[in-house]
Amino acid sequence: MARTASARSKSALVDLVPPPRKKRTESLTNREKEILNLIWAGFKNKEIGQRLKISVKTVEAHRASMMKKMRVSNAAQLLKAAIQSTMIRIQKI
Repeated sequence: MARTASARSKSALVDLVPPPRKKRTESLTNREKEILNLIWAGFKNKEIGQRLKISVKTVEAHRASMMKKMRVSNAAQLLKAAIQSTMIRIQKI
């Protein structure tokens, strides 16, 4: 059976679509992990900056970088993703 030109072109387009890729988070730097743990401990950006002797803007930049790497849009999602990827452990009291 002969295929029409339209059918061939649709088939060719399907073949050009790349296979789906797994989302893999980039690894966090040691400083980002340090800040992540301080966020988990409940510290605010200003408090984290004072503890680490860095500016609030630097803390915000690290937080934004972590959120981008982990593909989340807020602190709650950041902490949830960190728990799920075992970067943070929940300790039973």
